[in-house]
Amino acid sequence: MRVVGGLSDRVRARWWPARRGAIVGHQHLSGSASVGPMTAHLTTAAELHEALAAGRYGDGGPVRILDVRWRLDRPDGRPDFRAGHIPGAAYVDLDHELAAPGAPVDGRHPLPSPAALQRSARTWGVHTGDTVVVYDDLGGMSAARAWWMLRDAGIADVRVLDGALRSWTDAGFALETGDGPAPEPGDVVLTSGAMPAVGIDGVAALAADGVLLDARAAERFRGDVEPIDPRAGHIPGAISAPTAENLDESGRLLDPAALRARFTALGARSDAPVGVYCGSGVTASHEALALAVAGFEPIVYPGSWSQWSNHPDRPVATGA
Repeated sequence: MRVVGGLSDRVRARWWPARRGAIVGHQHLSGSASVGPMTAHLTTAAELHEALAAGRYGDGGPVRILDVRWRLDRPDGRPDFRAGHIPGAAYVDLDHELAAPGAPVDGRHPLPSPAALQRSARTWGVHTGDTVVVYDDLGGMSAARAWWMLRDAGIADVRVLDGALRSWTDAGFALETGDGPAPEPGDVVLTSGAMPAVGIDGVAALAADGVLLDARAAERFRGDVEPIDPRAGHIPGAISAPTAENLDESGRLLDPAALRARFTALGARSDAPVGVYCGSGVTASHEALALAVAGFEPIVYPGSWSQWSNHPDRPVATGA
């Protein structure tokens, strides 16, 4: 990840306005923030089914599917994977493959090293040039963690299944049961730094220089409840933006125009940094996905509230 420094002028100088007009993934950001096609970051069940039949995406590469089922109250998604998954998918253990061990002050899901992520990705069967499709059963809220991390690691074509596993089964497509055969080991080479990110010393500056969005549920933002982290509330200056509100009733992301209207109403602008955090860096990735579809270049704080709240010297705000 590219870590934005702790000083507000450094945030401004490094990303804005220098980053305006740059090509970010498949989407072009400009002063008017033209919105690229949703297929830059998303795929539909029909598109995935067609790509599997053809052996590759027409606008991409060979298909590698990753099942990233994880929930805060049920983190082990392997039983659900065995009960039924998209044919050919490899199971990804979010807690152990998309996170590294760490102390509480590091947050609940510290990012793994590029070397560790590369070992995992090769175990999943990811090859150089693959189009990687990630999905879950939670509207993409856990799969987006893999989307963000793999994009950050240098894989340009990573797509989230829009509508999650439900969209696949609703379309009448078959599931595979059991563990499935082990994928052929991949050869992908991963790095880090393709996606903008910020550390604990720089995140507060984003609220001053632009907007800092909190992707958690509103009651956690306000400090009414805190089920898992040591302190309740939010980073001072942050704005509540629950990522669940980026989805429609079917669990699909809202269209780009609707997402852009939502984030603009929350204070996001194309000429200022847009930061995002959540509880532990998982659903922040989903909010980042929605922001990217809307035409913004989000800056993710991977440590998120679980890191911030474990530092007693960091201030906490409560209320709306």
